[in-house]
Amino acid sequence: MRGPSKDRPLPPLNAVRAFEAAARRSSFKDAAAELGVTHGAVSRQIRLLEEWLGPPALFRRLSHGVALTAEGRALLGEIQPALERISRGAASHGRNASGTVALRVNALATFSLRWLVPKLGLLREAHPEIEIELTTGNEPVDGLAGDYDLIIRGGPDAFHGFEARLLLPERRLPACSPALLRHQPLDEVGDLAHHTLFHVASMPRLWRDWLAKAGHGSLEPVATLTLDHFYLSIQAAVDGLGVAMAPSTLIEDDLRTGRLMTPFPDISLPSRSYFAYTPLDSPLRAASDRLCTWIEDFDSTLPTRIGQQ
Repeated sequence: MRGPSKDRPLPPLNAVRAFEAAARRSSFKDAAAELGVTHGAVSRQIRLLEEWLGPPALFRRLSHGVALTAEGRALLGEIQPALERISRGAASHGRNASGTVALRVNALATFSLRWLVPKLGLLREAHPEIEIELTTGNEPVDGLAGDYDLIIRGGPDAFHGFEARLLLPERRLPACSPALLRHQPLDEVGDLAHHTLFHVASMPRLWRDWLAKAGHGSLEPVATLTLDHFYLSIQAAVDGLGVAMAPSTLIEDDLRTGRLMTPFPDISLPSRSYFAYTPLDSPLRAASDRLCTWIEDFDSTLPTRIGQQ
């Protein structure tokens, strides 16, 4: 029997999902990676759907991938909106018996590790009705494979179908452990020549630009160390190994607790700030807005003022 009833026959739904992913990505291999199955499983599901539907075929097999036939494109045009409606319907049903809303959030890994995750307990106290399902990534907002109710990235940027909202402004400035300064003081910018400076591989000019702004463009430190991510350079600074060029938002907790200090708080570099990108058609828009407001209003009284010039 091909469907649940004679009046409304339905194709195998796993096969439909495999078809939609393969059609969108023009690749069985990429569809398999997205769905968490093997290439062979996707191929079998596509073959099952083609057998269920009957001729003509949905794909043309090419040496470098697959391409939809005209009939495949027509079917995709019907299936994609239907799957999107199912997804929105499931999300709108996202209240469980305890009355909580499951909010799917995708945020930058460093922001998640340094800012959001340490505050999830406080968020739960403030909004017990919101349950965060957090994943991390750095893909562009419109390049994410999954569906999310809220995406946190740098900005401002504009993406079709999304509303952008400023969450937290950002600056970049030197930060180090107080213990380091007891061993090797930093009374003036020139004293940085006696310290190890941490660089982030993806932003090699940060220290050069900051030193130029501080009037010491020719300064050469005693040593440098290049690390992959901000959270590694920040941790190295917390451990007293040198001085990091740190994002102001991501070191708020460290400043408040005294793990870090900013020796030159009045000299900072501008930076892309943290923005929330919310799908315009999200059924959980109200919960997303509550989360954004909580992030914006989070009270973090710092012992050291961060310069805003």
